[in-house]
Amino acid sequence: MPDSIMYQQDGYVVLEAGKPEQLMTEEELLAKLKQVLTLLGEDLPSDVEKITSLEAQAKYLLDNYCELDMGEGGYLQWYVVRWNK
Repeated sequence: MPDSIMYQQDGYVVLEAGKPEQLMTEEELLAKLKQVLTLLGEDLPSDVEKITSLEAQAKYLLDNYCELDMGEGGYLQWYVVRWNK
């Protein structure tokens, strides 16, 4: 049986093309994803396009993806981390 600590998360490490890695809380990452979704407009994965609300799209990305192609060599990646062991 898996240990419940495997499912605990404190935040995310976020990697973006041309920028140093950042540590973000879930709220900060959701805000970042909403910003990126607004910039990408209609150039989104088909399953994300079907969702009408910007908030719901960002939450869907957070829960189901770990990388978003931002075109022309750009990318945004996020991975769950725990601050302490």
